[in-house]
Amino acid sequence: MTNDIVADQFPAVTAAAARRLMAAAVDSFSERGYHATTTRDIATAAGMSPAALYVHFPSKAAVLAAISRNGHEQALALVESAASGPGDPPARMRVLVTEMAAWHATRHQIARIVQYEINALPDADYATVADLRLRTERVVRALIAEGVADEHFDCDARTAARAVLSLCVDIARWYTAGSTPKPAELGRRYADLVISMLGGSRP
Repeated sequence: MTNDIVADQFPAVTAAAARRLMAAAVDSFSERGYHATTTRDIATAAGMSPAALYVHFPSKAAVLAAISRNGHEQALALVESAASGPGDPPARMRVLVTEMAAWHATRHQIARIVQYEINALPDADYATVADLRLRTERVVRALIAEGVADEHFDCDARTAARAVLSLCVDIARWYTAGSTPKPAELGRRYADLVISMLGGSRP
């Protein structure tokens, strides 16, 4: 895995060695599962000695927490940017779903770990991630509520927000590098489905 790809996966992480360790952990967790992966597995996959891992992370759980927090922060930033962008609520929702679905397809390994290894997080890290998830849901719910108020959508905002996020998140469960359609097209198709589900109409 090249340095550019690793940096793109974790853009908020400034230390190159930490990014390499996180990327190696993603591969190891995906292949073996979190509980079966050791710190030695992660360090070896990153091309480092086991002792080098502890320079950046105090434990395997800390690596998982960094991956989970970073992934949820990326998702939150994505929905905040789309929701505050130009256009009416359907236009902004279309951008939000297109990008959110494409992110979960492109980053399916990270997203799968972020979503399905959450219960392995220590309590404090779990609370941080739970807050990020709640903030993400609130952004989506507010956008839908705006669309309902403007009569662009016809639905219950709270239920619809959870349905929209569930659709996008579930992509990580089944998507692989060989899946079709490709992430951008999958995002566009999901956006069409969501706009219809919310009671809107296709352009």
